[in-house]
Amino acid sequence: MRIKIKLFASLRQGRFDIADRDFPDGSAIRDVLKEISVPEKEAHIIFINGRHADPGSVLKEGDTLSVFPLIGGG
Repeated sequence: MRIKIKLFASLRQGRFDIADRDFPDGSAIRDVLKEISVPEKEAHIIFINGRHADPGSVLKEGDTLSVFPLIGGG
């Protein structure tokens, strides 16, 4: 299956901003994070198609996965 991956802020460093990648059917977010070398503990906010998800969520063909690090501000 083909999915779009969007990385934000510090997760882009040494990786990419947006990429389309192929993964086996039934892959979970944690499988994708491992493949793109993003430690699960650094993926603090995760969305599939704009909806909150967790590392165990299973992806489907055409999904957009957005991953954010811990975001601070004030």
